[in-house]
Amino acid sequence: MKKYRIAVIKGDGIGPEIVEEAIKVLDAVSVAEGFEISYKEFLLGGAAIDVTGEPLPEETIEGAMNADAVLFGAIGGEKWDNLPRDKRPETGLLKLRKALGVFANLRPVTVYDELINASTLKPEVIQGVDLMVVRELIGGIYFGEPRGREGDKAFNTMVYSVDEVKRIAKVAFEIAMKRKKRVTSVDKANVLEVSQLWRESVEEVAKEYPEVTLEHMYVDNAAMQLVRDPKQFDVILTGNIFGDILSDEASMLSGSIGLLPSASIGEKHGLYEPIHGSAPDIAGQGIANPIATIASASMMLRYQLGEDAAADRIDRAIKQVLAEGYRTKDLSSYDAKEIVSTSEMGSLIAHYASK
Repeated sequence: MKKYRIAVIKGDGIGPEIVEEAIKVLDAVSVAEGFEISYKEFLLGGAAIDVTGEPLPEETIEGAMNADAVLFGAIGGEKWDNLPRDKRPETGLLKLRKALGVFANLRPVTVYDELINASTLKPEVIQGVDLMVVRELIGGIYFGEPRGREGDKAFNTMVYSVDEVKRIAKVAFEIAMKRKKRVTSVDKANVLEVSQLWRESVEEVAKEYPEVTLEHMYVDNAAMQLVRDPKQFDVILTGNIFGDILSDEASMLSGSIGLLPSASIGEKHGLYEPIHGSAPDIAGQGIANPIATIASASMMLRYQLGEDAAADRIDRAIKQVLAEGYRTKDLSSYDAKEIVSTSEMGSLIAHYASK
């Protein structure tokens, strides 16, 4: 029997609640598919600061490096907002991503038919949307040097090498080969030299994938096109800061940020988390939507552990639960037959996933 070791980082706010539901579902599908999962918890973010004084303890780095995958909830909150930058929860997450070498952030966006009215866009615009944003995660302006402040000026540097661009491009093209074989590379090559290098490097990789259609699009146009005609996209490939913005924009096509998962993958390691924040204002109330975290666990099974059948079980169960009208509070206005708690939603998905 296959055995997998998962590093669990629950984090802050609603993080512990939603991760518990993902574990519940993972346990159900592991039994159904005949493999074992063991879990070990580690601290990150505000929870780590409160205990150790640091947002990312060395123990967490070591635990994540030694695990087969990392399942993560969310971090941050007003309690830690006034700390120095190097002591804030978000800095701990950035350092963990860097330590793991998870350079590719995958954010799928799927519009569920049952929630077609949850989006602010017209149903005919979003029905059938199924796209993947592939964002470079550990380079670009968030990590470039030099950076800092001098007198009344501040500066950051956007830096990419050819190798960094090519490795993220390969991820996007490989994913496109399993989808509709279309890649839209998003840059600002009409203004930025770094984007010109990005475009040239992507075109080099494209030669290795003659079956995939490559399109280039400026980031401002891409932002407009995502709300004008999102069905034109299959795989969106872009850098760190552009991907940060576009993936959040794309998430709202589904109508709720509580529905969408993400995977951050590298050569060896993987970090799987919902795209939403820690929402401390609703923590402990049992109303948080765990679907994004459960779907992130599905991505972990598919992209890290190679357990496609188990991932399929989870994806089908999420669709079935929504089709039957079960909703958490954030989705209560959209064809809800029954409003359920965080724990109840997890139990429902686990039940259907085990069948």
